[in-house]
Amino acid sequence: MDPAVLAWLLSQLGPATDQSDLQTRYGRLGSARPVALEVLSERRARLLAEPLQLTVNGIVTLDNSNYLTGLERQITDVQGAQAPDDIADGSELVVAPLRRRTYRWERL
Repeated sequence: MDPAVLAWLLSQLGPATDQSDLQTRYGRLGSARPVALEVLSERRARLLAEPLQLTVNGIVTLDNSNYLTGLERQITDVQGAQAPDDIADGSELVVAPLRRRTYRWERL
């Protein structure tokens, strides 16, 4: 992962995001956008695993529904954003290993 990709990921996910985790995900997924979407989706799933609202009458009220809305908006934004490692014309890049081809000449 080059510095431009790392900078884009940190701008999407926040500067406190673990860079070694991003590096590992990038190696597995191969592109910045899927890395950002995976991290954001995990954050959303963690938030949904807990109650969005908690009220202790007269003492405290916690409401994470705005945080959930923000995460969903950020996921939508990342899906439409141009990542630095995206291919400009929308075609798909395929990487294939090269092998030496051996020819066997046969007599007809």
